[in-house]
Amino acid sequence: QVQLVESGGGLVQPGGSLRLSCAVSGGTFGKYAMGWFRQAPGQEREFVSAISWVPGNTYYRDSVKGRFTISRDNAANTVYLQMNDLKPEDTAIYYCAAKSGSARAYLSTPTADYWGQGTQVTVSS
Repeated sequence: QVQLVESGGGLVQPGGSLRLSCAVSGGTFGKYAMGWFRQAPGQEREFVSAISWVPGNTYYRDSVKGRFTISRDNAANTVYLQMNDLKPEDTAIYYCAAKSGSARAYLSTPTADYWGQGTQVTVSS
């Protein structure tokens, strides 16, 4: 049974930073393309970023490019999302996702084989 557990969310002022972590257990982490999604109140869940199982191929939604950085540590079975220059519109529950296959596929098909429980990010002064 694959489990994804997110951490690192919280309350931060506009312009601040947070680093989210997602620890994966119960599976072969190195085989999965990992992704981050978010869902704001009253809105659909949306793709944020993804990284291939071989680090080097990364993808971002336009609104976070240049501010967010996804990375993974295959030895630690963990994926990270470094979020800088946070804005109020980044406020949402952030979910970690894992899927077999290409990370690019998250862009066209925002589904996953496994999901975390989510971590709340609130950007407010």
